Amino acid sequence: MTRSDVPPGAGAVLDVDLTAIVANWRTLCARHPAGPVAGIVKADAYGLGARRVAPALRDAGCQHFFVAHLDEALGIRPLLAGSMLGVLNGLLAGSEETFVTDNITPVLGSIPEVDRWAALAGRVGRKLPAILHVDTGMARLGLDAKELTLLRQDPARLSSIDVLYIMTHLVSSELSGDPLNHEQRARFETACIGLPPVPRSLANSSGIFLGEDFGSDLARPGAALYGINPTPGATNPMRPVARLHTRVLQVRTIEAGESVGYNAIWRATRRSQIATAALGYGDGWPRSLSGQGKAFFDGRAVPLVGRVSMDLTTFDITDHPDIHTGAWLEVIGPNCSLDEVAAAAGTVGYEILTSLGGRFHRIYHAS
Repeated sequence: MTRSDVPPGAGAVLDVDLTAIVANWRTLCARHPAGPVAGIVKADAYGLGARRVAPALRDAGCQHFFVAHLDEALGIRPLLAGSMLGVLNGLLAGSEETFVTDNITPVLGSIPEVDRWAALAGRVGRKLPAILHVDTGMARLGLDAKELTLLRQDPARLSSIDVLYIMTHLVSSELSGDPLNHEQRARFETACIGLPPVPRSLANSSGIFLGEDFGSDLARPGAALYGINPTPGATNPMRPVARLHTRVLQVRTIEAGESVGYNAIWRATRRSQIATAALGYGDGWPRSLSGQGKAFFDGRAVPLVGRVSMDLTTFDITDHPDIHTGAWLEVIGPNCSLDEVAAAAGTVGYEILTSLGGRFHRIYHAS
């Protein structure tokens, strides 16, 4: 493969298909007729570039966006005028004024957050929008049972807050047969009793595929937008959105018995050709792939040998005489899906995507 669209100094190229991301969002919309589908663009749109992904989704009709941190929201707020932009990690003390100034919606997950937001609403003299986060089993963020009781006993606490949605987060939605899914949905129904009768938000990526019972007024998919399979064990209903290629920096011959890389974890059993490529854990390529990952060249698998190091990874190209210095190896793409890479690394596609580093030359495609 040749890459005439890549600068000579680029060691690796990440191709991002914005059209596929939009297509995935539309697929999710079709699967969730109960209400609109938001775009989760936290962690820089799962490593793919929120400043490019969020406007593409907005132009396609998406009007609800979520990030994890306020700083993430500030980075894309100018690109999403008129859209709701929520911060999932809540309202840190001292940040309240910034939320108001930049029209960013906090997701309130504790009584202190509720009280600080209500106090600010009192000072500015108008209701302020927010989303209430109810914990129904994740035990991370969200109002717990005791705090919900306090809200029910003192509804005036919310009188100056414009509650846009009440949300919760599913614990085990990727396991469609897990009874916890239905238990948690029932807990959510119970938790909402006595709270303002406002729209609700329930399903994440996999939750959208759990059926009509998990439909709500707003779904919040993340991983599925970016091509990660929301239905593990079944055919992936989403389109792949990212391809990653790394350039061969050098090819050398080693003799049988010689080792490659740190700690000599791999030794040649024959005279071998070794290609060193510009990819390593400094780029987010997992060290756990050492000795067991692979790349592809012209559709044929090329084994990864030796230890993945910070900047370099080595491949045995003895059976691939067409590979030469400057050639490009596919490490994520049509022949090696994101989920397959994650399985080989002993992790999930979320971690692979969000770890992809800033040294890649990025190319965005839209049609």
